Amino acid sequence: MNQPCGITVASGPTQAMFSADLASRSLGIQLLAAHDGTASVTMTVTPQMVNGHGLAHGGYLFLLADTAFACACNSHGPVTVAAGADITFVAPAREGDLLVATAHERTRFGRSGIYDVSILRGDEVIAEFRGRSRSLKDVKETR
Repeated sequence: MNQPCGITVASGPTQAMFSADLASRSLGIQLLAAHDGTASVTMTVTPQMVNGHGLAHGGYLFLLADTAFACACNSHGPVTVAAGADITFVAPAREGDLLVATAHERTRFGRSGIYDVSILRGDEVIAEFRGRSRSLKDVKETR
């Protein structure tokens, strides 16, 4: 699989979280980088991801963006989850497309944060996602 130039694989808490993320990894999503509130992941659209119109199903695009969001907001260390998110689809993706989702932290305040994620096919924007995060006080809250 082709990877964008200049990308380094993440390590630390984000890599550990991603390694345990069977949902993302089973779709072939790869973590390219994660540090200081940013993250990049990649996925190739497979035949199983295409809807009845021959386009990538929006749920898979949302999952790709959500994975980048999760990696970015967990790059700081505390266990952080989504409090909400929305996506705007800009252009269709098709079978065989290599997509890259890159998340950027916009702000963190208290235990909350806001992150923007762009999904690209090459230089073309496919979708824009905004996620709202919440850091947990206690990891036991996730069980």
